[in-house]
Amino acid sequence: MTKKVTLAGKKVHPIGIGTWNIGNHTIDRDKEITAIQRGIEAGAQVIDTAEMYGSGLSEQLVGEAIRHFSRESLYLISKILPENASKKQLPQSLEKSLQRLAVDYLDLYLLHWQGAVPIEDTMEAMEKAKKAGKIRAWGVSNFDTKDLQKMTQLPHGQECIANQVKYNLFDRGIEYDLLPYMQKQQMTMIAYSPIVKGDFSGINRQQKMVLQEIVERHQISIPQLFLAWSIRDNHTIAIPKASKVEHMLENLQAGDISLTQQEYAQIDQVFCKPTSKQSLALW
Repeated sequence: MTKKVTLAGKKVHPIGIGTWNIGNHTIDRDKEITAIQRGIEAGAQVIDTAEMYGSGLSEQLVGEAIRHFSRESLYLISKILPENASKKQLPQSLEKSLQRLAVDYLDLYLLHWQGAVPIEDTMEAMEKAKKAGKIRAWGVSNFDTKDLQKMTQLPHGQECIANQVKYNLFDRGIEYDLLPYMQKQQMTMIAYSPIVKGDFSGINRQQKMVLQEIVERHQISIPQLFLAWSIRDNHTIAIPKASKVEHMLENLQAGDISLTQQEYAQIDQVFCKPTSKQSLALW
């Protein structure tokens, strides 16, 4: 049985639905909507989108896909562009996102990355939106350790419940200091690009041998192994993108995969843990 992850007090499936580049092309629309709907029917709850994705087209497609599902059964995340995250502009951007999604509130609203708007202003606007019932919680994305440390020391900083960052077997830099700091702050980690956009060309011969041995033992795929690894701490949400039903269902099945400590150790030998501070991986 899939272990649920607690996100702002709600227990959710650890594999969510990413929507980057979804909704951009009319020809793919029905297929993409069907994939999201089948994913929800198979147990997915977290759907991650952003006003930036297709300049709102992704949010519109998600809104169409979820309209016949119970709102309370879903966990909707959207992200605001940094230039829109001021006290004046944030409420307007949020309202547009809600309209495109055809919902009354977001479960989680994230600052997509840090920009010129003072973080104090963004946090104040987030808190106001929360009190108005427009969002249930807020967080950030692409924030490194120093960014979080500065933010959490400010008024409302402790209200940040999540940080969405790039994390996969190739990009493990956050394990050095960012992830430990987030754990200390009880901040949920949301991993984007957990299966490196399906591009496994960077796997070398030694890594391939280890991965192949594990996937054959468990009768799973390499993308499923990447996903199972990314959520191994039972506190992480992974949001792979899938625009096809078969990929969507395969991703969700990764939530049921349990690797052994020996297998994790094998993986660590060929995908090494960071031993020093690394720049935050992006996109």
